[in-house]
Amino acid sequence: MKNDQFFQAGAPAPVHVELLSRKQAAEYLGVTEQTLAIWKCTGRYNLPCVKIGRLVKYRRTDLNAFINRNATGN
Repeated sequence: MKNDQFFQAGAPAPVHVELLSRKQAAEYLGVTEQTLAIWKCTGRYNLPCVKIGRLVKYRRTDLNAFINRNATGN
């Protein structure tokens, strides 16, 4: 597991972490922004996000991990 996949609360994130907006994350996953908001609100999926003020951002590494966790078959 790479060290940049998990951060301690309050610790600064490395500068090289790519953060995507909710719109970009939704496009990357092939779902709507509303779907991501619902998943976050209901806790349906464990998809971490980063709050920066009122903005919600997603790490590309977290999105890739989410895709890998939810992949079925070959």
